[in-house]
Amino acid sequence: MGIVWTILVGLVVGVIAKFLHPGKDNMGFIATILLGIGGSFLAGVLGQAMGWYRAGEGAGFVASVVVAIVLLVIYGRLRDGNPK
Repeated sequence: MGIVWTILVGLVVGVIAKFLHPGKDNMGFIATILLGIGGSFLAGVLGQAMGWYRAGEGAGFVASVVVAIVLLVIYGRLRDGNPK
């Protein structure tokens, strides 16, 4: 059940990040899930290592969305070849 939960949370985080990020993002369903999972993983590692929150707290979800938006910006710049 843990894998299913990870995929669902990744989907929700990825969709929220794509909704909040301005511009057009040509990402498919699987890429959106991977974006959300990556954002959640990085936010969890960074937030817990810095002592900002513990696993399962609401701040982790917010941080996951923020990190997913950052990953989306990085992805867009790498895809377009625009180093700005």
